[in-house]
Amino acid sequence: MEDKDLREENLQEEAAKMQAEAEVVDETEAKMAELEQKAADYLDKYQRCLAEFDNFRKRTSKEKASMYDDGVRDTVEKLLAVVDNLERAVAAQEGKDTEDAFFKGVQMTLKQFQEILHGMGVEEIKALGEKFDPNFHAAVAHEDDDAYGENEIILEMLKGYKYKDKVIRHSMVK
Repeated sequence: MEDKDLREENLQEEAAKMQAEAEVVDETEAKMAELEQKAADYLDKYQRCLAEFDNFRKRTSKEKASMYDDGVRDTVEKLLAVVDNLERAVAAQEGKDTEDAFFKGVQMTLKQFQEILHGMGVEEIKALGEKFDPNFHAAVAHEDDDAYGENEIILEMLKGYKYKDKVIRHSMVK
């Protein structure tokens, strides 16, 4: 009997050990599931943060480029008055003494301004002989003449300019 009791006691101890191990395994599995959930949450937060930063970087880059373009347009718009005056000075002197050193200096200064503007990507808006386009031209006068087509520009009073397909100043036309 003692042998039987001893076996029974051993079986009970082993059953208790197995139950304790099963509880530890259950606890460990629960802890692992909790940690896996936390890891998934952290991964999701990391991916969202990375996407937000990428969007911020792209938005900042676009804003910087836009601010640069706006700055160029504003500066060019202010310099156009100087170009206009130089063009008027050259036009007033043409046909007269073109060997005058002062006149040549004004011509060279005008040419230099035009080259700088062209190098920056500033373009003149074509007007004379073109069809009137309110996106590029500002009509200050209208003339009914059968010699010209309908809405054809016959006189450019002030040149228009654009930068990267955005109008800096509309052409003033008739």
